[in-house]
Amino acid sequence: MAGSKLSRRERIKKGIRKRLTGSSERPRLSVYRSNKGIYAQVIDDVTGKTLVSASSSSKDFSASGTKIEQSKAVGKVIAEKAKAAGINQVVFDRNGYLYHGRVKSLADGAREAGLDF
Repeated sequence: MAGSKLSRRERIKKGIRKRLTGSSERPRLSVYRSNKGIYAQVIDDVTGKTLVSASSSSKDFSASGTKIEQSKAVGKVIAEKAKAAGINQVVFDRNGYLYHGRVKSLADGAREAGLDF
């Protein structure tokens, strides 16, 4: 029963999504990381709409440094955008990734900028 890393992450992701849903009062902060960048979205699952998004590959993003430093900066950007949209509380969806490294640093950056989860 050997599976790939991707299939393992998909299985974990399904388990997480069974328990987490984002509402209009408390939307879901979803994280995706690739080898080159990190992406975050605040999603209202009731309407199926993305309310706010930020990524390390967007044109208005200018932070350089290590991937962990970039992740923290993306966390701060997503928190500032969410606060501007009137969102103070979110549910954190790690999307099957371990809560470690870049995912943890994004969460820490969002918390520092005032997002509650």
